Amino acid sequence: MTPPKPEPRPDRVSLWRYLRLFRQDILSAQPARLYRAMMAEFRTPFFRSYLCNDPALVNRVLVETPDDFPKSNRIRAGLEPLLGNSVFVTNGEVWKHQRRIIDPAFEGGRLRGTFPAMLAAGQAAVARLEAGVIEVEELASHAAADVIFRTLFSIPIEHELAARVFHEFRAYQRSQPILNLAAFLPLPNWFPRFHRSSTRQAAASIRGLIERLCAERAAQIAAGTAPDDLATKIMTTPDPATDQLFTTGEMVDQVAIFFLAGHETSASALAWALYLLASHPQVQDRVAAEAATLGDAPDFAALSRLKLTRDVFRETLRLYPPVPMIVRQNRCPVRFRARDIAAGGQIVISPWHLHRHERLWQTPDDFDPERWQTEAGRVSARDGFIPFSAGPRVCPGAGFAMIEGPLLLALLVRAMRFTPTDTPVPVAHLTVRARDGIRLRATARVAAV
Repeated sequence: MTPPKPEPRPDRVSLWRYLRLFRQDILSAQPARLYRAMMAEFRTPFFRSYLCNDPALVNRVLVETPDDFPKSNRIRAGLEPLLGNSVFVTNGEVWKHQRRIIDPAFEGGRLRGTFPAMLAAGQAAVARLEAGVIEVEELASHAAADVIFRTLFSIPIEHELAARVFHEFRAYQRSQPILNLAAFLPLPNWFPRFHRSSTRQAAASIRGLIERLCAERAAQIAAGTAPDDLATKIMTTPDPATDQLFTTGEMVDQVAIFFLAGHETSASALAWALYLLASHPQVQDRVAAEAATLGDAPDFAALSRLKLTRDVFRETLRLYPPVPMIVRQNRCPVRFRARDIAAGGQIVISPWHLHRHERLWQTPDDFDPERWQTEAGRVSARDGFIPFSAGPRVCPGAGFAMIEGPLLLALLVRAMRFTPTDTPVPVAHLTVRARDGIRLRATARVAAV
């Protein structure tokens, strides 16, 4: 079975229709030719956008000269109510200062230490599972949020503050597109950006709850009673260049993006992975058999046995990259593929297009986890696989996600067999989600797989 992709659109549409489609869902607005093009230009009366699918251009923007292509302020306008001045939206020295503090928390040794919390969250998710038709985006969101709270603040999702953040974020996720209309207008920085009142209220509520968590942790650190988790690590790590620590206010910004990047993106990938396995029962049964080798109390080393499960998760990230588009702006004039681009252009690098590109992948729309063990698959991945971005701005939690995702997937599939009840349609909110949710029928597996 071939996973669904957005309904093909005409190659040329009016600006007004494009803006309307883009506002509703950026995936639906993309014409079919962009899955073949190496580069495309989109013009509006206000600015020009350039979609870059050429691997050499992607590498130039993200890896070779990233300082020449900072984050676009147009994206910042849409996400600022929740993320404030977090590492996801900053540039230059502010961003470098933030990464020098954050990166040590996600080094290999620290990730090994988070495994017991991830396992506990996965086991709790299995315990909540019941046979019948379930909405797996909700299941995945609950499990991923539990992982974040256990690893970041050493509290389960049932904790009063954690539960409130989770429920507020669910409302925010469904109300907020990836860009708001301010992204299409050449507005000065001081000009107010207009957001839905529900978006502003949900963001303010989430940030208020996160501020309480950060303030409580700061007090525990001062008293010497703080647990040794990711929040403590980040809040006690000074910038080696300036010796400065994050203030509580700065930490609120960072926790907001940790929750967005660590919960929202992981939940998106996990839900689509469950759908893909439900649609491919033979692969699902192989994953369940592999998961059965973990035993009841696996340790970190047991993850090495989840080879197929890891490939399934990578194939899910290819077909349904949680963040479908990365937007940069060029500081100086550049020349891309014999095309001159004036300073201030909007450079769009789209994992959604790269991962399904007809000139970069064999059978790009097919679910084929076996491709990751082939030479052709490795070449394609080198040229066109960036679910976590690339270069200096690669997601610091990429390693975290590649432990969490396969582990949760293995535990859930080991416990239940999933079968599809309908065909979900992918759309983009904050991440790639299903327009009407993903419903699967779950039935308990027998003890022996």
